[in-house]
Amino acid sequence: MKDNTVYDRAPGIANFDELDNSKTRRTKLSGKTNLLEMEAVHYEVQDIPEPNLFREFFEYTEIPKVGFNFRTSPYDMPEQIFITDSTFRDGQQSREPYTLKQITDIYTLLSKLSGPEGIIRQTEFFTYSDRDKAAIRACQDLGLEFPEITTWIRAKKEDFSIVKEMGVKETGILTSCSDYHIFYKLGMTRPQALDHYLSIVYSAFEAGIKPRCHLEDVTRADFYGFVVPFVTAVQDLARQGGMHAKIRLCDTMGYGVPYPGATMPRSVAGIIYGLKQYAGVPSEDLEWHGHNDFYKAVTNAATAWLYGCGAVNCTLFGIGERTGNIPVEAMVFEYAQLKGTLNGMDTTAITDLARYYEHQVGYTLPAQTPFAGANFNVTRAGIHADGLLKNEEIYNIFDTGKFLKRPPLVNINQNSGAAGVAHWINVSYGLDADKQVDKHSPVVVYVKNWIDSEYAGGRVAEIGAAEIRSKIDEFLQQ
Repeated sequence: MKDNTVYDRAPGIANFDELDNSKTRRTKLSGKTNLLEMEAVHYEVQDIPEPNLFREFFEYTEIPKVGFNFRTSPYDMPEQIFITDSTFRDGQQSREPYTLKQITDIYTLLSKLSGPEGIIRQTEFFTYSDRDKAAIRACQDLGLEFPEITTWIRAKKEDFSIVKEMGVKETGILTSCSDYHIFYKLGMTRPQALDHYLSIVYSAFEAGIKPRCHLEDVTRADFYGFVVPFVTAVQDLARQGGMHAKIRLCDTMGYGVPYPGATMPRSVAGIIYGLKQYAGVPSEDLEWHGHNDFYKAVTNAATAWLYGCGAVNCTLFGIGERTGNIPVEAMVFEYAQLKGTLNGMDTTAITDLARYYEHQVGYTLPAQTPFAGANFNVTRAGIHADGLLKNEEIYNIFDTGKFLKRPPLVNINQNSGAAGVAHWINVSYGLDADKQVDKHSPVVVYVKNWIDSEYAGGRVAEIGAAEIRSKIDEFLQQ
């Protein structure tokens, strides 16, 4: 009888001779798409004598290159998507440690931001020192449901006893997956690294703890030669034990790109699709962790959501190693744009957090930081100020007074004009609509004439708030 089965070539396999019978894909009708789809290939770890450093993309003495093969993946955003936090772990690696009180205060504000639905689902802590353990216990004692407290440990079996002692249900373990790390940092071969990582995962299951495998440097890793076989083996272990394992995809150097049709290993969409399709990882067990080395952290995180990743891992204000991580606050508003709702998140906590960092932590955000910096919704140009005075929607991204307790402002300088002065007075003094001044009001004219005289006399600095208030008082006393 003629075999009418349709066969196809697996990605990364040059010709059919490379496939044995166990690896041949057959078509089957998908219950999800109602289309004939190719069954996944069974990938095995490729034991190679020398590391594959993908020099066609990552020649160290040149700028990294982005290749295209024009293979695209379908959008597959999960019904539920979440944000996870690494402020007390990855975020704390790049700055002086937070005090115990700072950790509990920040954790409390994170819970406020997360809202009753727990959109900021988890946050992770170190477990090494007594101080780390005290921080976990102090946050546990607050009795807050979200974000759930998780930990991060080294890939060592003895560390699971610490996690269990702390009453934590999930922990991250480092499972570096590129040949840069396997060969040069660990001094192992791929099979040795695979066996080592799987033994740690098995120990986690034995301890009754959900492992979260941090696939460090995934955007420089051999996806089909190591990543898929390793993750598949983790999934097999999890199924055998009746448990779940989470896979965190770490774009450690920020090499990921969101472009449709980009080649592996830099394609964010390809990585997410590949792990769902070829390793059988459900969306709820996939998490993206990105860095901002090439200014793509936020876009890559949103791309991960769109293609099927259940969570994106962030830090407050993007504080992290080198150029930083994905900012929590950025993904809060990305979530709202993609889902059409904040789903209970209290975004005013972002302003509370920014002020807390400035006044209690001693860390002032760069003024142009979106949503949180001092100047994120401040204009200086007179023409912009005139627009704000007429209708703030013209030059404000949304109702920042409602969502961030920060109405749009105008900084006063030689370009602000009378409209800028009027807007500054209305906002700074919180004047109701029926009491607001316009650019022709006497007090505005008085202050504007003084400003003009200052700059005509050679001033170059901006006009400070205290100076403007002083001039307003002077006018009122006339």
